[in-house]
Amino acid sequence: MTEETLVPLGRDHPEIRDAVRAICDKYPGAYWRELEASGDYPDDFVKDMTEAGFLSALIPEEYGGSGLPLRAGAVILEEIHASGCDAYACHAQMYMMHMLVRHGSQEQRDKYLPGIASGEIRFQAFGVTEPTTGSDTLKLKTKAVRDGDHYVVSGQKIWTSRARHSDLMTLLVRTTPIDQVEKKTDGLSVLLVDINESLGKGLTIKPIDTMVNHHTNEVFYDNLRVPAENLIGEEGKGFRYILSGMNAERILVASESLGDARYFVEKASAYAGERTVFGKPIGANQGVQFPIAQAYSEWKAADMVCRSAAALFEAGQPCGEEANIAKHLACESAWHAGEACMQTFGGFAAAREYDIERKWRSARLARIAPISTNLILSYIGQHVLGMAKSY
Repeated sequence: MTEETLVPLGRDHPEIRDAVRAICDKYPGAYWRELEASGDYPDDFVKDMTEAGFLSALIPEEYGGSGLPLRAGAVILEEIHASGCDAYACHAQMYMMHMLVRHGSQEQRDKYLPGIASGEIRFQAFGVTEPTTGSDTLKLKTKAVRDGDHYVVSGQKIWTSRARHSDLMTLLVRTTPIDQVEKKTDGLSVLLVDINESLGKGLTIKPIDTMVNHHTNEVFYDNLRVPAENLIGEEGKGFRYILSGMNAERILVASESLGDARYFVEKASAYAGERTVFGKPIGANQGVQFPIAQAYSEWKAADMVCRSAAALFEAGQPCGEEANIAKHLACESAWHAGEACMQTFGGFAAAREYDIERKWRSARLARIAPISTNLILSYIGQHVLGMAKSY
């Protein structure tokens, strides 16, 4: 198929794919395994992706970015994962751009976007989830009280990934008590927090050791003073701003899962053709062949939904249904492909040197983060199919 025939389905950007793969080739499985063993952050990988312009792909050109559509960002993340690398260290920058570009002041855009585009400012941390409220975002307890030219922030967040490797963080806080608002969605605000300026002055970051090397943390706020000029948009409308970026997040994260599914299918089908047992390739056995073929079919279906969601997003059309279904189908296809790959490799899949188990753990995590499969199904049941609210 040519680029022209692919346009209705979303551009495939072959030149971007080639360039991303060229960078990823420099970072084989051994690189990621060493990082897992040491717990280190992939600084070199992120630096190369930044210098190549991929992490600033969605930033408008007037601020030093490439001004590319969301589909291009999706292609970048998909190709990173299909190459066996990991975009979790840097993907948040892409979907947080929309909040700053769409709702930030002109002063904020001028101040931060050029530095983010060049890599001078690392913008990877997003503080939303809390230990006691989880996905019940409207009941979050981290509060910000206006005091002159500052907000005074107190509370706690959890699963704030990359906070120790970021200069700037977006933080969702409650600025009006929930019992004083007409709608539950009112009274929440978004602040930009300068992490370097805040450490030791009311901001404490505590790493969380997890099953994957995603550098996630608990973050504590103890009367942290944040300049009022760091408020994004209007006070009390932060939940709307968060939601406006959620569809982009769903589509981009779904694309990573598409890459994982491709990785597993390609690895499994190649190994099934090479591995000979009882005088024939194991791929000749339907018990091996069929799960891989099923995984491939699921990947292709998820890919079409992801393309559709990105096209709607770029056209400014409602795409909540498509974005959520894309995330759901893509991460399920990656998980099923991972299972098929594990079974195909057998005992060798458990050997770290094959990288299957590393990617398998990552694919499993995608079913619960940054949003769980259950919440997506609840959204579909309630908002798409009109069934009773389940939570």
